[in-house]
Amino acid sequence: MLIQSMVEEIKFFKEKIKKIEREMGKILKLLDYKLQSMPGIDLVTASNLIAYIGDIRRFANPNKLAKYVGIAPIKFSSAGKGKEQMSEQGRRDLNGVFYILALQQVQVSKGSKIPRNPILYEYYQRKVSEGKTKTQALMCVMRRLVNIIFGMMKNKTEYRMEYLSKKNAS
Repeated sequence: MLIQSMVEEIKFFKEKIKKIEREMGKILKLLDYKLQSMPGIDLVTASNLIAYIGDIRRFANPNKLAKYVGIAPIKFSSAGKGKEQMSEQGRRDLNGVFYILALQQVQVSKGSKIPRNPILYEYYQRKVSEGKTKTQALMCVMRRLVNIIFGMMKNKTEYRMEYLSKKNAS
């Protein structure tokens, strides 16, 4: 009887989740953001981005959004000497969304040798080959994603994966 009750609860919650996802889909359609056109962004990720960012027009440029997310470096200095470090400020939950999204962009599926996003994967590999640690290179990908998502939300455009030659990629 206990197991049967648990199974019924699971079915109930699955139906509730489906209903909520349908409602979220309707709201996303009304907002007309095309974030789901980017590989790795599903309904939940798009909803999180929109909910955390809010009205994109409140950010004058992607640099302001990067600072809000906590990805923009901050200069720490004293007596004229200093260095730039990653900020611990900003929306940590939104930072987490960008972190997971960056991981998804550069991951390579087990059965395939093709990365989810070849352009960002190549960018990540280039940063590692330039001497950055993998974490630093991932932060560079996160910063690039901020620029892309800012543009997609500001202009309400779809993501287009343009393959650039190595000369134009820098």
